[in-house]
Amino acid sequence: MQAKTILFITGAFIHNSCWDQWKSYFESKGYRTLAPAWPHKERSPEALRNGQPNPDIASNRLSDLTDFFAQIAKSLPAEPILIGHSIGGLIVQILLQRGIGSAGVAIHPVPPLGIFTLKASFLKAGWGALGFFTSTQKAYLMSFRQWQYAFTNGMGCEEQKESYYAYVVPESKTIVRDTITKAARVNFKDFRAPLLITSGSKDHSIPASLNYANYRKYGESQAVTDYIEFKGRNHFVLGQPTWKEDASYIWEWIEKTMGLKEAQTDKHN
Repeated sequence: MQAKTILFITGAFIHNSCWDQWKSYFESKGYRTLAPAWPHKERSPEALRNGQPNPDIASNRLSDLTDFFAQIAKSLPAEPILIGHSIGGLIVQILLQRGIGSAGVAIHPVPPLGIFTLKASFLKAGWGALGFFTSTQKAYLMSFRQWQYAFTNGMGCEEQKESYYAYVVPESKTIVRDTITKAARVNFKDFRAPLLITSGSKDHSIPASLNYANYRKYGESQAVTDYIEFKGRNHFVLGQPTWKEDASYIWEWIEKTMGLKEAQTDKHN
């Protein structure tokens, strides 16, 4: 039976309300949706920012967060489709490898362990969040200027300000560092549910070339793996004016791919 539940997995630095428009869109298509807050991020963005420095948020780790979403997925009555952004996209890849999820979409995902780039925009966008030589007991809050570069480059200043105050929240420095440890390891050869990786041509935080390298790593897998680069998308892809075009493409991919999943699984078995 085709899964009709979508579990949205939020990325770092932003509030889970970033999925509100996406939830409405997919619910209009007949899906049940949920976008849980990360642990210690249940309050509003303003309240979370005002709580800085936040040691509870600072304590979040990638392995624990992956387990957190795994438990949510397992608790649902039907195996969900997983859609994640940034670190949420990485978590989608890890969960699919664990056999969790009927399909997955990784939107501009942070790449698994072993995939890296020295591209200047990537290093500039991520350096502050890594917080080397600073205390990991305090959460990291991205400045507006950093938000402009790392997430909303190419957008108007007023739109950047509006999105900053609507969505930006403190983040764990350790969870960002965890993305370059074994907690972010993926076995690309394992058979798993279908996966779509999307990228954006204007993304400073996770350049399209990095997402394409991520996709190419699955070259020896027999599982369905697809890739698309959207022109003009930055890392704030979920809230750009073009968000519905991306959501529509993903919906069509899900409808088509889930129809093929049973035949592909039978072939593998």
